[in-house]
Amino acid sequence: MGKLKRSRNKSDLRGGYTTGACAAAVARAAARKLVSQEHFSEIEIELPNREFVTFTLARLEGGDEVLAGVIKDAGDDPDCTHGLEIQCIARWKNSPGIHITGGKGVATVTLPGLELAVGEPAINPVPRKNIYEMAELEWLKANALLREEIGIELEICVPGGEEAAKQTINDRLGLIGGISILGTRGTVKPYSTSAFAASVRQSIEIAKANGSEHVVLTTGSRSEKAAMKLLPELSELDFIQAGDFIGVGLRAAKRYEIKQVTLVAMIGKMAKLVSGRMMTHVSGHAIDFQQLGHLAREENIPQSVCEEISLANTGRYVLDRVRNLDSQSYLNRLCREAHEHANQYTTDALDIQVLLIDFDGSLLASSPELSLKKNK
Repeated sequence: MGKLKRSRNKSDLRGGYTTGACAAAVARAAARKLVSQEHFSEIEIELPNREFVTFTLARLEGGDEVLAGVIKDAGDDPDCTHGLEIQCIARWKNSPGIHITGGKGVATVTLPGLELAVGEPAINPVPRKNIYEMAELEWLKANALLREEIGIELEICVPGGEEAAKQTINDRLGLIGGISILGTRGTVKPYSTSAFAASVRQSIEIAKANGSEHVVLTTGSRSEKAAMKLLPELSELDFIQAGDFIGVGLRAAKRYEIKQVTLVAMIGKMAKLVSGRMMTHVSGHAIDFQQLGHLAREENIPQSVCEEISLANTGRYVLDRVRNLDSQSYLNRLCREAHEHANQYTTDALDIQVLLIDFDGSLLASSPELSLKKNK
């Protein structure tokens, strides 16, 4: 694995490396072994961010066909690929140049909408370029030694990749048979939000490429399950778990010219959207209970309950306090406030609908206040 540096934040979490960086390391190691037939235990590569890092090899074996491997270390970042062995099998090829393929445990693209063509291995453009550049350094040595242009095939494999992919949304994105080889920098920051945000954008891009004009942004698995029941005419590709990244989803929908977006949330996330917080993970952005209390007063909720709402500490408590009251106008008001903020966020570029659901998935309120739209 790479020699990891300690991060400088307060919690002193370890950084790690992407699957793309690991693939570039094993590609160079396998190519070097194939060319030189020498044995070594470490390999240095230049990452896409132009840092140099040395990886310790977990294996390096073979002669005419070489197998190299490194253990993926994501540092202290929770990652389903952490601990997997990223491998490369290098072999000579009659056609000149470097030929990169995907082997066992690397997904195959089966749907349009990605940067990769259907049928290609899911090795994204930046790591693919990095793999090529690192292997090219060894390939050029081979050409110089042999005084002729010869080819090398590099087969990237991830034993256990198909099982690890079950923890991702790859299957929904049409990435079948394993994990994707990813990474635009080569390094992983602990608890980085960038990967999740990127998956939201990618999901919308794929939905659009496959004909969707209506996507549903949900805040988690429970809200998604409820949304699928409320909007059964939509396909699975249209439902996107945006989590705390509703804002990312809205921007992506605008960018890819999606016509209609439905936001589905339970009271906790909805309460943040009411305040215009489209990125609900942001530190310090707690629910504004004073605002919720103010809106309750405007919707004629009893004064004593309004005061309790203003002093509440959870969205669930707010919902429980109004449950047995004539609170439909209040719940609709919450949706309307969130709806207006979402429209402002996208400069009215999208047809947006906001749905508030209960913890059992039932619909509590909506904005616009009308029956669910059934047109796709």
